[in-house]
Amino acid sequence: MKSAKTYIGVDNDIYGGMTPIGKVIRDAKVFGLISDEETCKGWTSQGIDSLLEKVNKEWDKYGCLVRHLPPELAERHAKLHGDAIKRAKELGWNGEVETDDER
Repeated sequence: MKSAKTYIGVDNDIYGGMTPIGKVIRDAKVFGLISDEETCKGWTSQGIDSLLEKVNKEWDKYGCLVRHLPPELAERHAKLHGDAIKRAKELGWNGEVETDDER
């Protein structure tokens, strides 16, 4: 029997989590769905998918727009994503991977 692949954890992901899964994890932290210490290391794809569903339900409450978040959530979002961007840049990320197909 083949064992299910598991997630490597947001801290071990590409550029410290500059991936769609990393964004889901950061957003889950913004909404208090998981603790700030949770990296999701060892989670299966089913666990990540379940977390995505919960995150999407939270975003739906705010029209999927950061500017519609209440101030305390907007501040958490700015901090968590800002810290992630800073770390990613320290690891050599420049954001071009996300926009390469727009050229």
